[in-house]
Amino acid sequence: MNIGLWLARQAQLNGPRPALFRGREAVADYAGFHARAASVAGWLVAQGVQSGDRVAIFMKNSPDYLIVQYGIWYAGAAAVPINAKLHGREAAFILDDSDTTITFASPELGLALAEAGARGRIIDTESREFAAVLEADPIAEPAQRDPTDLAWLFYTSGTTGKPKGVMITHRMLMAVSLAYPVDVVEAEDAILYAAPMSHGAGLYNMIHVLRGARHVCPVSGGFEPQEIFDLARHFERVQMFAAPTMVKRMTEVARATGQTGTGLRTVVYAGGPMYLSDIIEAVDQFGPIFVQIYGQGECPMGITALSRHDVADRSHPRWRERLASVGRAQGPVEVRIGDAEGRPLSAGTHGEIMVRGDVVMPGYWRNPEATAKTIRDGWLMTGDMGFMDADGYVTLQDRSKDMIISGGSNIYPREVEEVLLTHPEVREASVVGRTHPEWGEEVVAFVVGSATAEALDRLCVENIARFKRPKHYRWLDELPKNNYGKVLKTELRRMLVEEK
Repeated sequence: MNIGLWLARQAQLNGPRPALFRGREAVADYAGFHARAASVAGWLVAQGVQSGDRVAIFMKNSPDYLIVQYGIWYAGAAAVPINAKLHGREAAFILDDSDTTITFASPELGLALAEAGARGRIIDTESREFAAVLEADPIAEPAQRDPTDLAWLFYTSGTTGKPKGVMITHRMLMAVSLAYPVDVVEAEDAILYAAPMSHGAGLYNMIHVLRGARHVCPVSGGFEPQEIFDLARHFERVQMFAAPTMVKRMTEVARATGQTGTGLRTVVYAGGPMYLSDIIEAVDQFGPIFVQIYGQGECPMGITALSRHDVADRSHPRWRERLASVGRAQGPVEVRIGDAEGRPLSAGTHGEIMVRGDVVMPGYWRNPEATAKTIRDGWLMTGDMGFMDADGYVTLQDRSKDMIISGGSNIYPREVEEVLLTHPEVREASVVGRTHPEWGEEVVAFVVGSATAEALDRLCVENIARFKRPKHYRWLDELPKNNYGKVLKTELRRMLVEEK
């Protein structure tokens, strides 16, 4: 089944119901949302797009984002969502790897693609050309798709630093949507997109379409706490996704301005470590509105969940331990802790978190070797280490892949290291994460060579997204290594701890 059918059905059943908002301004009801998506689909088909083809979205948050996304699905194609924070060269790589020939892009992002020499046709979403797309002859009905057909090609960096395309099927999107309890989302609700729609925030649009809820895009196009509080008061029943750093910032602003979060019904937090003190303060400020979700691109938002009751409960004798966990297995999946060979371990034993079920990807796009390493006998080997207690609560302890999570965004050290090593005055470089009170982690680069911090900053800005750029540089005569020549990142992290 085509996931786009959820929109078509809602338009048929509740066409006049308000659907898309830019700030407080309603820009489309469900009938209009459907009609514009059908026109996008009709235009794509007229351009020769066929079922299974890839069409990219390189856009900032806006109502048009959802219209394009559903138009792609109506046409039977697969959407390739690209984080709007990525550098043009990084986005161009994704277009090339996915064989994408048409990209819908916000004006400045389209310009970045053009400057990077990106392949294919770029449609500026504020141009006359895009206005014509929205007026094209609509497709009669969404294309038929099988549950296992590709719907969303999500790019996440691998341990090598090269982005890998996670194949997300229509069945996976349905499973992860329905894992978000249907009785939590009601027609009177509104989902607020304050985090990138290319990632976790966008994954919840489908269940809200199914329920006929409202979709609100802040006028700022991003995360502004005061704007969120204002929109929550106006729409009264708001649900939103937020990275832990966003929750912390909302709490700080609320305390400083006397806000109580009136109108916020549910805040799902995910995408990085939530510190115990931060979530306790958030619940004290806003009440029992928080739900934690743990997932990966390979199992999007679908591994475990910590309910609003568990997040807010202070009566259980082990409430602190539970609050420090990522919750229990979600309904559509099995979760266990395994050893290096994937054999199950007993409660409380440290090992690798494993998951299987309909939310797990079938594999990486055109990368069978990486798929074979990650999927074993149907189980996704997450690369995350932790333990499960006797009640099924999973606690993350560390990440085996050295990934850095800053502000909810994933940063892979080797990707940054490879850019630094292109400088002629850098002999060696190693990147690690350091705990940061606001962003969760920040990037620190250890460098052997004579390049200046200013020169390395310029190099990074020219080649990778700004959020991946090191925030601090440390110069060493040589990097610490073991007998096999491997850099000892544990030693580098120890150096950072000793500086405090």
